[in-house]
Amino acid sequence: MNIENFNISSKADFSSHKKTKEKLRKIKPKTLDMMFEKAHDEQFKQIDCLTCANCCKTTSPIFIQTDIDRLAKVFRMKTSAFIDTYLFRDDEGDYVLKSSPCPFLNTDNTCFVYEERPKACREYPHTNRKNMHGILNLTLQNTLVCPAVNEIFKDFSKEFRK
Repeated sequence: MNIENFNISSKADFSSHKKTKEKLRKIKPKTLDMMFEKAHDEQFKQIDCLTCANCCKTTSPIFIQTDIDRLAKVFRMKTSAFIDTYLFRDDEGDYVLKSSPCPFLNTDNTCFVYEERPKACREYPHTNRKNMHGILNLTLQNTLVCPAVNEIFKDFSKEFRK
């Protein structure tokens, strides 16, 4: 996966993806969820996250309290020390990483804390969940981060042209 090429092409595709998002808003919620789930499954048969890890290199998950407590225990730290070492509160008041790439990302794109990773990491890129209507804006933004999400939007765009 050539991340530089992906970054350029995903930005070029973004305005088209915005139009696709507006068309997706008109689809019934259950139908939209099924469309995304099917597209998610198809993309992740082809894409191996370990060849990319762009999400881990460029963005931060939101850490909920159970994530913080669990990871503090892994590192044998007090919760407050874990927060002071790795996290800060963003503009919305959520705990996120102080820096990127993720400090838990290994050089081979594996995750040092994979079994204990935050809930947001477990669920990323969120394209196989219920209530896709509620996260279409986030999913659109994820087309700039995740090649699989970008491909899903490209496929949906082709469907709408038919």
